[in-house]
Amino acid sequence: MAKSPARAITRPRRRWGLWLLAIIALVVGAAAFTFRSEINGYGSVSAAYSARVACSCRYVAGRPLDDCAKDKLAGMEAVTLVEDDETKSVTARFPLVASATATWRRGYGCVLEPWEG
Repeated sequence: MAKSPARAITRPRRRWGLWLLAIIALVVGAAAFTFRSEINGYGSVSAAYSARVACSCRYVAGRPLDDCAKDKLAGMEAVTLVEDDETKSVTARFPLVASATATWRRGYGCVLEPWEG
């Protein structure tokens, strides 16, 4: 039995696409591994800065957190902010890398919680 021409054409394209995807994943993984200390540093600083600024915006200036998110610097779009009204704190997270929490304290303003590691 002879294979149909459509099947013969479809398979190589599918394999080629999987190989391309695997190569892209390998390159991205290698780049992330190579620059891991820079990525960790940027993520930690971005999270800490965003938490401190957003906490001051929210609990010192009294603005809503959605409005405070506009105060992030260019390049910090990946940082997410979450508030906790009970403890008067804001946590900023840089996905898969770092998170930092700043808490409002009477007489001190917003103070970053100690970093781990």
